[in-house]
Amino acid sequence: MAEEAEAGRRGGLDGQAVLLVAGLADLAVSAVGSALATVRGALRRSDAAELATEAERDLVARGRLVLDRFAGVPPAHLEILARQTMARQASDGV
Repeated sequence: MAEEAEAGRRGGLDGQAVLLVAGLADLAVSAVGSALATVRGALRRSDAAELATEAERDLVARGRLVLDRFAGVPPAHLEILARQTMARQASDGV
């Protein structure tokens, strides 16, 4: 009896896994189909070249933002204040 219950649970989990994978596959196919329809619509536009240029500019701007965010470490707040103070003292002749 315990073996039958174990087999039933295992079959249930296997069945759920199959259903889950099938659902994910259907979702992926649906998303790809939707993306292809969007691309086809964009290619039919008369201003496709302008649209591509604008997309390129947007991607370059995003790239700059990412590099600015992660590439360099900004100076510490106290370091900035110290530089400003030194510059002020130098201009005042102190």
